[in-house]
Amino acid sequence: MTVTKTEDPIAQFEVWLAEARESEPNDPEAMLLATATPTGAPSARMVLLKDVDQRGFTFYTNLDSRKGTELRANPIAAMTFHWKSLRRQVRIEGKVEGVDDAEADAYFATRARLSQIGAWASKQSHPLEGRFELEKRVAFYTAKFHVRAVPRPDNWSGFRLVPTHIEFWKSMEFRLHDRVLYHRGDKGWTSEHLYP
Repeated sequence: MTVTKTEDPIAQFEVWLAEARESEPNDPEAMLLATATPTGAPSARMVLLKDVDQRGFTFYTNLDSRKGTELRANPIAAMTFHWKSLRRQVRIEGKVEGVDDAEADAYFATRARLSQIGAWASKQSHPLEGRFELEKRVAFYTAKFHVRAVPRPDNWSGFRLVPTHIEFWKSMEFRLHDRVLYHRGDKGWTSEHLYP
């Protein structure tokens, strides 16, 4: 089955993500996020997609982490989803913007309490002397918030990648893969097939 060209690649992505949720054994929302420093030095890591809609693709992080620092300094990124069970891949490129405080607060409130505590305890991407140091910080913030609600830390929020390009890739026999690339312009989305 080949990639079906549609007028709305976001809707097509949502269909593929729903199918991946049925077939992938772990984390169908996992994606590779690639960022770069202002001088162009790249870095990539796996993160989890938390929302997708017509505005773009949203994920959350510590703003002082390497990815947070790079995205604030150079707000352009790329994402790749690879669903091995379906033999499909989606590549997305675009500009990145921060989510507003209300949206970040709403998502943070849905996280498990230990994940909320972890957001306070972790100095993500910074040197750690040993596991005990992290465990002490977790114990400190667990005691600090005791039984009350855990507020969102100021240095923890979300980013939304606003796509300018989305490519759907489907594995085909003899490596004659099917690829459809969407470009967002002033008048909306256009698409074209690519050679494998």
